[in-house]
Amino acid sequence: MKNLKIALLQVILTVACSGVLQLARAEQIVLASTTTTEQSGLLAQLLPAFVKDTGVRVKPIIFGTGQALDAARRGDADVLFTHDRMAEEKFITEGLGVQRFDVMYNDFILIGPGDDPAKTAGRDIVKALLAVARSNATFYSRGDRSGTHEAELRYWQMGGVKDKSQFGTHYKECGCGVGQALNLASATAGAYVLADRGSWLNFKNRGPLKILVEGDSKMRNQYGVMVVNPAKHPHVKALAAQVFVDWVTGARGQAAINAYKINGEQLFFANANVNVNTSTNASAKPK
Repeated sequence: MKNLKIALLQVILTVACSGVLQLARAEQIVLASTTTTEQSGLLAQLLPAFVKDTGVRVKPIIFGTGQALDAARRGDADVLFTHDRMAEEKFITEGLGVQRFDVMYNDFILIGPGDDPAKTAGRDIVKALLAVARSNATFYSRGDRSGTHEAELRYWQMGGVKDKSQFGTHYKECGCGVGQALNLASATAGAYVLADRGSWLNFKNRGPLKILVEGDSKMRNQYGVMVVNPAKHPHVKALAAQVFVDWVTGARGQAAINAYKINGEQLFFANANVNVNTSTNASAKPK
């Protein structure tokens, strides 16, 4: 009798899950994500695979993380895929998101001219930024409340620098995405910029730029995903959004993340499940 009850419960759960998926397949969700996932080429890898597997259509809207969270606060997105853990956890604490899940990580890197006039090269990002400030070298900040921008501001604070007047006389906020910031640095003699490795690997207009600082444990760049709370915005397509969360944190999505490479180099490392078998890359997996 006990085995029969278990079997019946399994059938009921299977039917229920199937029904949810059928409902979700009729939906198109709005995914608020970041310039780093878009300009690295990752979304172009993930979204077609997700649509093929689930039938759920996706409309991506691309911002810096801060602006993506703002869009979700207004109810303009169903699901978030961003990279600023502190801001994401605050979003959850405020009751605006249902639950946050780790998805993947890569790392931030400091990019600058090959001759490195500010003498930044090494593994210490705080020391490098202070060297940029002391030398008054041109530094292009995203200045857009993105995950990259927020990380940069944390590094300045770690160095005891809290006022922008201390960032150097050639500190410039472009209010732009990572691709534009890299283009500006490439076109400006002696300029530096903080970027994520994935976007850098997909960037073609490098000119004199090269990686100068990498491998600092503080430069790990974690991404998270969460459904916008339908209790705050009843029009949110929570079921279909949850299908995306389940897929990108599940075996198929995690495998697709690990499979994305440029010139044989892996751009992101799936870590929704710490037991997921990922390939290794010392530069993208800081100690």
